[in-house]
Amino acid sequence: MAATLQEILLAPDTEPKVVDDCCTLLDQEVSDKSGVSGTAVKLAYKTATSFAPGYFRKTVQDMLPQIVGKLEPYWADFNASGGAEFGDYLAKRGDEVTQDLLSLSDEIAAVSKRPVIVKAYRSVRGTAAKQVEAALPRVGGLVGKYAA
Repeated sequence: MAATLQEILLAPDTEPKVVDDCCTLLDQEVSDKSGVSGTAVKLAYKTATSFAPGYFRKTVQDMLPQIVGKLEPYWADFNASGGAEFGDYLAKRGDEVTQDLLSLSDEIAAVSKRPVIVKAYRSVRGTAAKQVEAALPRVGGLVGKYAA
């Protein structure tokens, strides 16, 4: 039987590398944004990193088990279906995967004690689904790097 994503990505020797790669992916995604919504994302990201250095790394570390939990059923179905690329699989289920992942960030924003971060998040939440969905191929590639 194939290993679960939790067994693979959250293993003590692997998890720090996954966190590093997630932070790199986040930086790449923000950097690649353009247009009005891209400018808003970049501004929110810059605001958050300026007012709370290390916030995103800590958030990725804290959220990783939950993110992996959200991706786990997709990973199981992907393996059962014999798919070739997990990123393609996620992209084909973009709306569903996106809503699952955004539910996590919405929960964090709802209980955050950092008003600047919450304000920045709320400023981009309206376009977040589009942004997350666009990142799914990279997310799948990151998972595949460790789980392939």
